[in-house]
Amino acid sequence: MLAIADTQTYSLPVPMRLVADTRAEFRLAALEALEKAAQQGVRDFILELSSTLQVDASGLGILVLIEKRARERGMRTVLQQPGAELRHLLDVTRLDYLFRILQ
Repeated sequence: MLAIADTQTYSLPVPMRLVADTRAEFRLAALEALEKAAQQGVRDFILELSSTLQVDASGLGILVLIEKRARERGMRTVLQQPGAELRHLLDVTRLDYLFRILQ
């Protein structure tokens, strides 16, 4: 999993399917990347979702966990290019307020 960092942002690609089968691997990679970003003093932790086609409840749970950990470290979680399914899921669960969303 490739992460791109600069002085203010850290970008992590999210897999095509963020579902029960893929959540454990992504969770581990994301939390490791989050710690690296925090150590570098990054402000925005960006989850790049342009290739993500499917997110289920367990995937949404991972996104919320990442947001919580980022906030604890003084960082903001940004969802970049989330698909319509994820935007709808965030809307119905009323969790959209947790994230900055970039189209």
